[in-house]
Amino acid sequence: MKSILVIGAGKIGSTIVDMLNETGDYDVTVADASEAALAAVAKNGIRTIQLDFNDAVALQNALKGHYAVLSAAPYHLTGHVAQAARLADVNYFDLTEDVATTRMVKELSEGAATAFIPQCGLAPGFISIVAHDIASRFDKLDTVRLRVGALPQYPSNALSYNLTWSTDGVINEYIERCEAVVDGRLREVPAMEELEEFSLDGTRYEAFNTSGGLGTLCETLEGKVRNLNYKTIRYPGHCALMRVLLNDLQLRNRREVLKDILENAVPATMQDMVIVFVTVTGERGGRYVQETYARSIYGQKVAGVQRTAIQVTTAAGICAMLDLLVEGKLPKQGFVRQEEIDLDTFLANRFGRVYAGVRLDEAGEPAVKNIRLDAVA
Repeated sequence: MKSILVIGAGKIGSTIVDMLNETGDYDVTVADASEAALAAVAKNGIRTIQLDFNDAVALQNALKGHYAVLSAAPYHLTGHVAQAARLADVNYFDLTEDVATTRMVKELSEGAATAFIPQCGLAPGFISIVAHDIASRFDKLDTVRLRVGALPQYPSNALSYNLTWSTDGVINEYIERCEAVVDGRLREVPAMEELEEFSLDGTRYEAFNTSGGLGTLCETLEGKVRNLNYKTIRYPGHCALMRVLLNDLQLRNRREVLKDILENAVPATMQDMVIVFVTVTGERGGRYVQETYARSIYGQKVAGVQRTAIQVTTAAGICAMLDLLVEGKLPKQGFVRQEEIDLDTFLANRFGRVYAGVRLDEAGEPAVKNIRLDAVA
């Protein structure tokens, strides 16, 4: 039985803990600074550690002796966990979408005796696996478009949005610059720009640049694709209102104020959905063709607790990558990219199959809906 330390007992961390603990294959410990958060997950033999993530010595000592550490901490603390993992010789996984943090993790992984596998969630994460899998079936690539959204099923406010995951993470991806390949060259483009609209199953959506969703795919496909970009999906009108907050009211320079406003004015919801939409165009067999992957995923119960779609998909991604490392299907040393695993292998995994429509329990309605591709506009 592999000993696993989960860093962070919040919405995603607690879902990871429940997923791993339910298998009976992992000995799970969870660490958090919050005594209340730890009390909520201290069940079924799960051990807890109250830990200040800014205390480097305490963090390193907590990691020692574990097979792997899975970081579900806020993005600005991820680097501390990665440094401790390097010093403790522990396999490392995270969910960060922050580009600078991932670059630091890559540097830390050089010469490491263990695996460093960042960006294991939905986007970055699963979306890169899908895009790379489709792209690999083309003789010559033209454009790869990745679109992902975690949305309320029943939008009811001017933003057409509810909080479903980390507020810090949302703000960060709306502000930081975004990687893209433009006309064959790796570029940085501004967030909240290049707005587009499209329809899926008769519902209108918008999408715009956000930071971090591509993971390492830009590096992997640079020189092989003309255009590669990632955008976040929202309901129409969201981008314009967020631009007012970020730019006109200058809240991009006052993140804590913006966070306080959003968390006190925008309600959370358990009734969310995740949309995954990847389109690749290029040449295959001498013809110019397009291939699209589109799914909408809904929440389900994990260990008897109802979880949102974003919680389930994010936690399933990192748990699947842990399984695949244990099974010897991923490199055991150094920096590991999400796109190093093929889509079929990922979907065949007991956690990865969540993305294929298989529930972790057998009760309730299907958790995935295959979007009609003839409805994509």
